[in-house]
Amino acid sequence: MSADVWALAAWLPVAATLMATANTALNLLTWPRGRLAPSGSPTPKISILIPARNEAVNIEASVRAAAASQPAPFEIIVCDDNSTDSTGELLAQLQAEIPTLRVIQGRPLTPGWVGKPHACHQLAEAARGELLLFIDADVRLAPDGVGRVLGMMTAYDAQVITAVPRQHTGSPMEELILPLLHLTYTAWLPLALIHSSPDPAFLAANGQILAFRRESYRWIGGFEAVRCEVVDDMAICRNAKRAGLKVVFADGGEIAECRMYRNAAQVWKGFSKNLYEGIGAHPLALVGVLGLYFLAFVAPYVSLLLGVLGVEAALAPGLVGVGLNLILRVALAWRFEHSPRSALAQPVAVLALLGLAINSYRWSSKGTIEWAGRIYPRRSLRGATHGA
Repeated sequence: MSADVWALAAWLPVAATLMATANTALNLLTWPRGRLAPSGSPTPKISILIPARNEAVNIEASVRAAAASQPAPFEIIVCDDNSTDSTGELLAQLQAEIPTLRVIQGRPLTPGWVGKPHACHQLAEAARGELLLFIDADVRLAPDGVGRVLGMMTAYDAQVITAVPRQHTGSPMEELILPLLHLTYTAWLPLALIHSSPDPAFLAANGQILAFRRESYRWIGGFEAVRCEVVDDMAICRNAKRAGLKVVFADGGEIAECRMYRNAAQVWKGFSKNLYEGIGAHPLALVGVLGLYFLAFVAPYVSLLLGVLGVEAALAPGLVGVGLNLILRVALAWRFEHSPRSALAQPVAVLALLGLAINSYRWSSKGTIEWAGRIYPRRSLRGATHGA
């Protein structure tokens, strides 16, 4: 390889990292954040809807936070999705204390359905509110979290709000991988395009916080229309954009907080469940994502190592590329309260994420997607099962 070709190859990762860093800087300035509605604004009847399967560790805190959030919800409904732990007992105790809480027992999982859309569908059937606010059982709404969701709907004249709560971590694997959620959201897509463009290609979503105007939910067929989707949040928001509805994807750090996983095994299963189908369940898309992430977030560190070892042409691009990676991750750590250690572990974290993506492909292609004690077949077979 000639010196010129080597130099060009060494600077290519820097271009990818620079693009990701510049786009992240833009998104940190423009990503919509939860805002309160003006005083005196009308308040619709709000149904807070929580699917719960084996959520004994989370459910009490989630329900109490929902009951305390303002404006007060008209009702809180939890679907106990055939839990085998003490979720049901905890909910019975909470019902005696919180008058607005209702608990419905989830029906057995219908063939062709994925568990979460199945539970959310039943919640929507039971709800009587004008605004349907779905939250995961590990989400704790802020005291004014409901008001901030309403404020965003008013400010953007939106029919759908989806938001990323503040993410908390505990174990080393959580600390390594969870900050990459924000990296993925901010690095490649100008997030303002999600609400400003009607094109469904411009989309990101997070089902931990997902709010619909009731009529809009019905118009797009609700969760029944995405019954076979593991990544149901993206699917239902894509349906909303295709129907001409405005979807706002928000930084929900002031709306709620969440600890998504609690150990390495949960991180492994959770990301393996979602990653491949989240990028469209297409092998070429997987190859493209793997290549882009390696190029932008790992290759600069390889260049720097080669430069230190004596490859002169690799030293300058390695220094610039690693510097950009650190700037990017420190900015995200500052904004979203990530551990500084996660910023320093960038190449290790991204390599681990790429490993999770490959495992996600393996699970999906073999039809062994596992979550919450259930195993789901390939996406095409889930749809065929329902059609049968």
